[in-house]
Amino acid sequence: MPFQKNINCKYPETLLVDPEQIEGLKAEALDLISLTLSVEQICDLELLLNRGFYPLVAYMDQASYLSVLKNMRLTDGTLWPTPISLAVSKNRVAGLTIGQRLALNDQEGFLIAILTISDIWQADTRLEAKAVYGTTDSARHPGVRKLYDCSGDYYLAGSLEGISLPVHYDFQSLRLSPAETVQRFMTKGWQRVVGFQTDEYLHYGHHKMIMAAAQEIGAAVFIQAQINCPGEITHYTHVRCHQAFTKLFPINMAGLGLFALPAKKTGPREALLQAIIKKNFGCTHFMVAPDHADPFAVMTDEKALFYPRGEAQKLVAYYEKETEITMIPQRGVGYCKKDKKYIFQGAKGAENSSLIDSKGLMGRLKREEEIPPWFTCPKIVQEIRHDFLPRSGQGFTIFMTGLSGAGKSTIAKVLQVKFAEMRERPVTLLDGDIVRLNLSSELSFSQKDRNLNVTRIGFVAGEITKNGGIALCAPIAPYEESRQVNRRLISNYGGYIEVYVATPLQVCEQRDSKGLYAKARSGRIKNVTGITDPYIPPTNPEITIDTTNINPMDAAEKILLYLKGEGYL
Repeated sequence: MPFQKNINCKYPETLLVDPEQIEGLKAEALDLISLTLSVEQICDLELLLNRGFYPLVAYMDQASYLSVLKNMRLTDGTLWPTPISLAVSKNRVAGLTIGQRLALNDQEGFLIAILTISDIWQADTRLEAKAVYGTTDSARHPGVRKLYDCSGDYYLAGSLEGISLPVHYDFQSLRLSPAETVQRFMTKGWQRVVGFQTDEYLHYGHHKMIMAAAQEIGAAVFIQAQINCPGEITHYTHVRCHQAFTKLFPINMAGLGLFALPAKKTGPREALLQAIIKKNFGCTHFMVAPDHADPFAVMTDEKALFYPRGEAQKLVAYYEKETEITMIPQRGVGYCKKDKKYIFQGAKGAENSSLIDSKGLMGRLKREEEIPPWFTCPKIVQEIRHDFLPRSGQGFTIFMTGLSGAGKSTIAKVLQVKFAEMRERPVTLLDGDIVRLNLSSELSFSQKDRNLNVTRIGFVAGEITKNGGIALCAPIAPYEESRQVNRRLISNYGGYIEVYVATPLQVCEQRDSKGLYAKARSGRIKNVTGITDPYIPPTNPEITIDTTNINPMDAAEKILLYLKGEGYL
């Protein structure tokens, strides 16, 4: 069963094999089929191997998976809120059999573990979405959209023989295993420890809230920073800000740790999983927000939340006896300028207090506005400025989408010249035809391959944006899902401006400079967007342009005016 102890492991604090077994397993792995894991899969595997996911020691089989979806329990009755199985594509699962051994590698090809397959089954992502996220509607919940887009066609279960934990070269002193963290708590003499989970920047208001909760129960504080995507542009800044924040506490009262738990934003279920993990890391108490792990967490707007406010707190509190960790509700605070102090929400005078959240802080930094000294310490502002440049210093992507013949490429060429004249940032044109020739020549024009072509463009554009350049993208990009993938990716690095070149089909057919529409109408070619294939208009583009009655120069000028108004130029 996937939750039994690994009898082959002498070191119960991890699922790594004995050192004398490693060379033999590495030699065996040379002849095994290997799987290269995604970043999130590596996170799951690390938490399995280092016992962060205790009592799990392997990927769940189908029976356990279904039991977790239905009852939040493994088949032996053990409480567990979310499924942990290894997703693979239909192509990769072909030929795999029960009992077969697979080598699990990181993205550089280094062996992490060997999996012995105990179960293989076809994924039912709609069933999983309904149980875990509470909806099957990908438009309502971004986690559901990611599940549909990124999950494999099949799931694998099986036991693990760990060769090594994933290697992290950054902040190694903060990346302790559960056993190492517990040992550190014991060394410090901490018997009561409040766990605080965060994937955002922390400021004076958070310090007030955490400090009050810890002092009330006489506990130390363990801040565990959730690093969701190792290597993303803000990772190092996040950690340095957390280090500065931890120093606000008295000596020997607070500690900081890093771990990579994929943030799925499943609300109450994710809060319960985090509570179990905190217990494994040695915490006795866990602070839970009213909107904990909500995809639309907004402390001041209940209508914006996906899950009922306070539901995560109720669920974690309900299972306190089983998890053996006590839930502490997070209390919102605001700053009273008159009294020059922070006040808990609901207390006298709180109605007149001010609150700036992390998102608001980023907006102020990008607009080059002053940061109030009461909001956060200067060291944190200094660190954040490394990443959150004002828009005039950011790279950005202009992503144009529309039918063939709409005018995208011509507008992009005009913009390329205009930006080159300005000489403020390097500019790169990623035209649809050029990308097809040089980057995606092996792809067909199926929906799957078209989406892959668009996300490839997005990856390149993201790298350009990350490094302060301008990416001009001009593919047809007929499907919303791949456009949204690009928006989410590139927005992490800088500006993202979607331009819908909404020139009607009849006008595009009249132009038909490539002869595509004529060939499609005569049946000589297929997969032509607007004729035999659909075009799905963007849901919320920053700019919409119809080039029926305007020339490319005027269309480009409209985009330039938008950029100036938003502070990019």
